[in-house]
Amino acid sequence: MSCLFCKIMAGEIPSKKVFEDDRTYAFRDINPQAPTHILVVPRKHIASLAEADAEDQELLGYLHLVTARIASSEGLSDGFRTVINTGNDGGQTVDHLHIHLLGGRSMHWPPG
Repeated sequence: MSCLFCKIMAGEIPSKKVFEDDRTYAFRDINPQAPTHILVVPRKHIASLAEADAEDQELLGYLHLVTARIASSEGLSDGFRTVINTGNDGGQTVDHLHIHLLGGRSMHWPPG
């Protein structure tokens, strides 16, 4: 297994776990871009959003619900941002679909 996030979920690489269940794993980003920066990852290896297919539809929705619950538990009542980077031009650096949960400060638009 060469996927960084798969190794994290397998316990081969340490992480600061925030949440886990049978379908997802969430942990704090090691290079946070906001006071709260959590990655929400499906346990199923999907390389990117562009690689997801119809059978992943329910899982994609579930990831967003989990992200919202984590945002609430982190006290992000004033708002938060979710980001899914896809492909090189989209800024994806790990080839495993994941949602960035960012909060704890005012977000600006456009993001960059």
